[in-house]
Amino acid sequence: MPPTDPSEIRRLDRLRALGLLDTEGEALLDHFTELAARATGLPIALISLIDERRQWFKSAIGLPQGMETLREFAFCDHASQCADLFEVEDARQDPRFANNPLVTGEPYIAHYAGAPLVMPGGEFIGTLCVIGQQPGRLPPEGRDLLSTLARGVVSVLLLRESERNLAARARAESALADSEARYRALAEQLACANRRKDEFLAMLAHELRNPLA
Repeated sequence: MPPTDPSEIRRLDRLRALGLLDTEGEALLDHFTELAARATGLPIALISLIDERRQWFKSAIGLPQGMETLREFAFCDHASQCADLFEVEDARQDPRFANNPLVTGEPYIAHYAGAPLVMPGGEFIGTLCVIGQQPGRLPPEGRDLLSTLARGVVSVLLLRESERNLAARARAESALADSEARYRALAEQLACANRRKDEFLAMLAHELRNPLA
């Protein structure tokens, strides 16, 4: 395992605040793993979240969604030390990973590339990663696209969180029923958040169309 980040408690608090751990799969996030697998040509793509003891797969292509492994085996944890992308061309020849059970056994990782998922406050929560069972290296355009997709995942998570928080506030205001104007304002904010999400997804689809082609 890489050295523990001094801000580990803040990192874990931020991860839990997103409300993602141990939840069902989501079609929107699955689109990102599908794009990552298609764009790189690798059989496994994951949105992997790292808590204090494990890595847990929120979205997965080639492995079960919701699967988890011990954190000490997680390639993704090493991506926390990278500003852009962490890549291992042949894990079987890398002394950090050669005896890792995920290398010597299923899913037989040889080639790994993971783009860190980093919140605006700098908290690392996991990766968008791709895995191959043969040695390899992503071309520059593949590396750039994986990093772009990872930033897109973060943007979706932030929009999702904002929408959830606004909905919770709207429910609270509705329950109190002491200010119709405030409730209407919150409802408008929630509608605005929905519009921003739709605009972001349309922009992302446009930005990715040419690189994928």
